[in-house]
Amino acid sequence: MIPVRPQPEPHNFHVKVRQPGAAFLAVTPNPTHAQFSKAGFWKNAAQEVYEAYSRVCAYTCRYLDVPNGSIDHFRSKSAFPQQAYEWSNFRLCMHRVNGHKGIQEVIDPFSVKPGWFVIDFPSCLVRPGDGLDDETRDRVMATIAALKLNDDDSFVQDRCDVMYMFAQGEVALGYLTKRRPFLAQEVVRQGIEESAADLFKMPS
Repeated sequence: MIPVRPQPEPHNFHVKVRQPGAAFLAVTPNPTHAQFSKAGFWKNAAQEVYEAYSRVCAYTCRYLDVPNGSIDHFRSKSAFPQQAYEWSNFRLCMHRVNGHKGIQEVIDPFSVKPGWFVIDFPSCLVRPGDGLDDETRDRVMATIAALKLNDDDSFVQDRCDVMYMFAQGEVALGYLTKRRPFLAQEVVRQGIEESAADLFKMPS
C-alpha cells in the first residue's frame, strides 16, 4: 500500500447518492445486508470514484478495468450505516480484496505514510518498512494479513509477472507508475531500475 490522497466530492454526489441514501436510512436506520444491497445508491457514484482515484485499487495498488473494481466502505455499512452514503468513506478497490477485507479493521489508505509498506524483491512479498515503531509495525502486519496481500497467490503472482515484464524491457517505469504505482515506488526507492534484469531472471 502507498498513500492515497482523498479526492474532492463530485458536485452531483449529494443529489445522486447522499440524499436518496439519507431518505432510505430515515425509514430503515439499521438495514440488513439485503436491504443495503437493494438501496445501493453509492453505485451511482461508481464512475466518479474510478476516475477520481485514477482507477487504482487503494489496497493492492493495481490499475482496475471498470468491471473488476468495486466501492469499499472503509467503515463497514453494518457497523456505521450513517457512513454508507458518504464520499469520504469510499475507497476504490478490487472485488477480490473487498471480499478479503470484509469488516476487518485495516489501515486506511488515506492515513498510510510513505515507507510503512515495502516490497521485497524478487519475492514480491509485501512487508513492513524498516524503522517503524512497534505499534505501527503491528498494524501494518495485521493489514497485510487481513487483505491477504501475500496469502492470495493471485496478488503475488501479478506483482511478479509485471516485474518480469519490466525486467525484460516489455514495459517501462512510466507504465508501472500508472498501472502498478506501488511497484514503481519500490523500484525507484530501492534503485533497481537498472538491475531488475538480474533480479528477475526467467527460469531456463
